Amino acid sequence: MLPERSHPLARAPLVDRSNGWLAQAWTKGWLPPPSLDPHDLWQVAAKSLGERAGDAEIAARSPEDVVDFRLRLEKLVAALEAEAGLNPMGRAMAWGQLTRAIKNRLRFGAVWAEKPDLLTTKLAPPIIVIGHMRSGTTRIHKLLAADPAHSATRYCDAAHPVPSFPDIRRIKGAFDLMMMRRINPWIDVIHPMASGEVEEELGWIAAALNHSIYESQWRIPSYSAFSEARDPTPIYREFGRMLRSDAAHRGLADRPRVLKVPAFSEDLSTLLAQFPDAKLVLAERDSSAVLRSAVSLVANQMAIQCDACDLDWIETEWRRKLALREARMAAALKTWAGPVARLQFDALNADWEGEITRTYADLDIELTPQALKAMRREMAASESGHHRAHSAQLAQFASI
Repeated sequence: MLPERSHPLARAPLVDRSNGWLAQAWTKGWLPPPSLDPHDLWQVAAKSLGERAGDAEIAARSPEDVVDFRLRLEKLVAALEAEAGLNPMGRAMAWGQLTRAIKNRLRFGAVWAEKPDLLTTKLAPPIIVIGHMRSGTTRIHKLLAADPAHSATRYCDAAHPVPSFPDIRRIKGAFDLMMMRRINPWIDVIHPMASGEVEEELGWIAAALNHSIYESQWRIPSYSAFSEARDPTPIYREFGRMLRSDAAHRGLADRPRVLKVPAFSEDLSTLLAQFPDAKLVLAERDSSAVLRSAVSLVANQMAIQCDACDLDWIETEWRRKLALREARMAAALKTWAGPVARLQFDALNADWEGEITRTYADLDIELTPQALKAMRREMAASESGHHRAHSAQLAQFASI
């Protein structure tokens, strides 16, 4: 039984208890407060690689890519310190996320130095789901990924992207989700997840310090502005390297990967330059419904890590964000000559089989009986999901 979420900024009692405990531990000297200084973060993350860390940072990457990550780290930390108003848990979570991003970057470099053939993996043309968060992209993603002719990223791969031998990422992912649900009991209402199930690649662009995952949990407008104005090519080159490594490690390179991150709409031109043979599926939904749901998601994330969240600011900022993504997506599509299918949220609700059949025809993909059977199983399994409670939450919030 889920606790009631009475307000968009509601948070679990465990968050307040943890904030109090951390503040006391730092004040009394039981634990050192985590440093967000870029040099300190780098030192912690590089420790496990020792003398190999310097070579791992540059392995397989251009000088431009190396400089971009370092600069992004400096700008992000500056925004966190000046703007985010992090509480103790927020500071601890920021430290954990940033050290993990640096550590994964170095570990990938070490892997690519030893196995450069991973980077030449030939990929089947991907199917990319494009659309705003809360516009039905997750449902479309999971339906297309259910087709046995396709491949997809699992949550454990998205959260722990570096291939491991033996591969225990599924266990790590399950542990992550267990802890996440303790901190945020409504997470599966907003975005259901399971370690071995299909997940978007948001963690992969976050690993290169794209702003999307960070601005959805912290108030960092200066970093959003910096990153929005900056060429995202280094991020998507890293994304391509990660995708090829994952496909080779899991033996999936010959099956089209169904990719989905809402932030793709913001960087669509750059993404398509990396994957010029892609097929696109565009998710569409009424803009006011998208905004309401997006504000609910961001407020849920931000309230955990900041004690002074401003719901009006969140709505204003995400109205701007969604408009920016819409404009950039439209500009990219004007010059795109590849296959495109459009799926409207309400039409998908009314007749998902008919809409998927049309989508496959628009993309010139065979819709096999095996694919339809797998999709029906996916839809049946989703009937009992916690995510269906989000509509009720949004209706309740409308009166606030």
